Amino acid sequence: MTLPPIPPDVANAYDAFPAPARECLMHLRGLVFDAAESLNVGELTETLKWGEPAYLTAPRIGSTIRLGWKRKQPDHAAIFLNCQTTLIGDFRTAFSDVLTFQGNRAILVPLEDQPPESVLSLCLGAALTYHRDKRPETKPAFTAE
Repeated sequence: MTLPPIPPDVANAYDAFPAPARECLMHLRGLVFDAAESLNVGELTETLKWGEPAYLTAPRIGSTIRLGWKRKQPDHAAIFLNCQTTLIGDFRTAFSDVLTFQGNRAILVPLEDQPPESVLSLCLGAALTYHRDKRPETKPAFTAE
């Protein structure tokens, strides 16, 4: 997939991250767009939320995904999800053996190790379809069975 150009304000946010974090976060950006395309959620809005890159679907399709890095955990990038959803709890139940979590709001991705792309893609897809998949006529992109 050819990724869309990064909006200037979002590009500035990526540029502000340290190089290892920026490289990981740009890789995660690609996974977000790949998941959106494969799940046919429509065009994503790429913007800033709390000064960090964020990815939004059309209303009532998915939950916002925000990518970031914090000085308190300099060896990890983070995929932040809405803490009012069940997403992190569902992921923790299914993937606690391969992913690290921060409370009920983030998946932590080590900067040094290769992230488990297939598992992260499932998680990103579940976030991008969170509201749509609650409808009885649709099949969820993710189940924690």
